[in-house]
Amino acid sequence: MSRECVGITLDNIEELPKGCRRCVYWELPPHLGSQAEEFGTLELEKEAWVSGVLLEWGSCGRIAHVDGVPAGYAFYAPPAAVPRAAAFPTAPVGADAVLLCGLHVVPDFAEVGIGRLLVQDVVRDLSRRGVKALEAFGDAADRPRAEAHGRTPEDSPTCVLPAAFLRAVGFKTVAPHHRWPRLRLEMRTGFSWKEDVEAAIAQLLGSVTVTTAPAAPVGAPAPR
Repeated sequence: MSRECVGITLDNIEELPKGCRRCVYWELPPHLGSQAEEFGTLELEKEAWVSGVLLEWGSCGRIAHVDGVPAGYAFYAPPAAVPRAAAFPTAPVGADAVLLCGLHVVPDFAEVGIGRLLVQDVVRDLSRRGVKALEAFGDAADRPRAEAHGRTPEDSPTCVLPAAFLRAVGFKTVAPHHRWPRLRLEMRTGFSWKEDVEAAIAQLLGSVTVTTAPAAPVGAPAPR
């Protein structure tokens, strides 16, 4: 089973589930989201948001593929680009952090680590760009087992990730709340250190040359 993550662009946004392409929970203020729904422009608004963030800031989403099939996605952006963030009682997001504002695993790929894979890939992308931390608002309400692992139904009434899932992948609570805690993942902890160690080991092993030439007899001159 091959797994890979790629950046979300206007060229591959059609791979996202229809519910996601029509969801502007994070991307628009509530009143503008209602207007977009009324006028049937939700997908256009979503594409416009992705396009704007790509142009002004850079990559803002990842799609996970399993054997070439879309298995999940994640969105993230600076808090200033996410109007809904200001509405949470545990706002604001840290000035040095990027907000994880959506992650969904396709039901057929639930509980096989796709949610964790997506968070790892987001961290990897942001670490390379010099971002210090990733934050997210969590939903502390009890949820079914599948939802606690990052999978939510297509018709889920909320786009807020389960707090239990966020803690399971390394986030720590920085602003407690009975329902909407804010959690944080430092870039140089969690998953990023593992990638650095693996890269260092690979570089070290790649610099080692193994020879099969027989050893010279003791006292014999070294070959020229």
